[in-house]
Amino acid sequence: MNKGKITQRVFHAHSTEVLLDEEQQGLAFKQGKSTEARSGKTAFIETYGCQMNFSDTEIIASVLTDIGYDFTQDESQADLVLLNTCSIRENAEAKIWNRLHSLKAIKKARPGTLIGLMGCMAERLKSNLLSRDQLVDIVVGPDAYRSLPELISEAEGGMKSVNVLLSREETYADISPVRLSSNGVTSFVTIMRGCDNMCSFCVVPFTRGRERSRDPETILHEMRQLAENGYREVTLLGQNVDSYRHEGVNFAGLLTRAAAIDPLMRIRFSTSHPKDITDDVLEAIAMHNNICKQIHLPVQSGSSRVLELMRRGYDREWYMKKVSRIREIIPDCSISTDIIAGFCTETEKDHKETLEMIEWAKYSQAFMFCYSERPGTLAERQYEDDIPLAVKKERLNQIIAIQRNVQSAVMEGMKGSHQKVLVEGDSKRSSEEFCGRTDGNMMTVFPKAPGMMPGDYVDVRIAEAGAITLRGEAISPAERIMEIPE
Repeated sequence: MNKGKITQRVFHAHSTEVLLDEEQQGLAFKQGKSTEARSGKTAFIETYGCQMNFSDTEIIASVLTDIGYDFTQDESQADLVLLNTCSIRENAEAKIWNRLHSLKAIKKARPGTLIGLMGCMAERLKSNLLSRDQLVDIVVGPDAYRSLPELISEAEGGMKSVNVLLSREETYADISPVRLSSNGVTSFVTIMRGCDNMCSFCVVPFTRGRERSRDPETILHEMRQLAENGYREVTLLGQNVDSYRHEGVNFAGLLTRAAAIDPLMRIRFSTSHPKDITDDVLEAIAMHNNICKQIHLPVQSGSSRVLELMRRGYDREWYMKKVSRIREIIPDCSISTDIIAGFCTETEKDHKETLEMIEWAKYSQAFMFCYSERPGTLAERQYEDDIPLAVKKERLNQIIAIQRNVQSAVMEGMKGSHQKVLVEGDSKRSSEEFCGRTDGNMMTVFPKAPGMMPGDYVDVRIAEAGAITLRGEAISPAERIMEIPE
């Protein structure tokens, strides 16, 4: 089995930068059957952006495997270097341009090396990528990964190759992703693509196209395969999972059927839109022990006036009622969010209402960033980006400070509790400790015990609470059964 390097720079799909920046090396690629004699070709893939981008990289790897590519951890030795890109913020695109600049040396040392740009940035910038510095050979949008074999062939013949056509049907439902997870415990399954919500700040509808849902039978089949291969947690992905619909099956129905696949398999999902999440989804979560009691519910702003400008489809009061409803049906539910500081025309009063929302909602985690105007969005066309950067940064710092206090209180409140933790692998700091996540998605570290292994559920008594990590000790043998009520 060949190895590949995947670099994740994770951004939330509907918003901007998630506070996570990790590099995973030595991730396994499964060897597939070659449909073309390419035995000597190797590829290097680097992934930026949201979880959806990471899932797309698994599709890309499958397409390359089918035409005989192996994978390398050393970009300087690759015949094909692919960057799967993010366009959610200006800063995200700047990182890609800097990365391309660093690849010039590889192109100079090995002129036959092909450089490809995939994903959202490829869709947004299209032919501009080919003309800049003559470095990029292949540009492929999120709906065109099936065309990679032809585009590679054209590029090998000296042609610059582009396919950024958006589709109203493509879901890649028939492609078995090459699993790139390093732990063999957690994975992603994409249930839908695109987005029909035209939030004024968001570029996703323009880079990923219209919303379309995947056949539920293909989703459930993929989940069964993961369960058979020992995976213990699946995150169902979509730009707005609550609007999933396919031939009479809605998201609540999909969750219910997914929960019945394997009582050992935890199910998470991302992302929910506050205006679309319904009581039947909340009741499905409450009913099944293996659907995690954790919802990512982006608020973006605490001001009704700003929310209207953002075209979010709800106001402050409506959002607060939705949070209250979640906690009524699922009392122990962990809620995380996204917040944008300094959106167009935001006043100090608007900003204060956002700070008040954070304190009221008691988010377990928040992904917070300054507003970044994106070309082509409604906000860029109709509003003036009139908040000075210094003001945006100051407001962001205040948001971070309030959230840090709220999150610390949430974490402190977990001390002394017993949490069911799914073991994912060794702690980053010590091979004597395991780490894993609670049902509410809190990273937890605890000493290893005999017989304990990744994929086990362990009852952990929480003793310490850090800013983002809990520490404790196992108080019972590894649990291997999660009961699902009838």
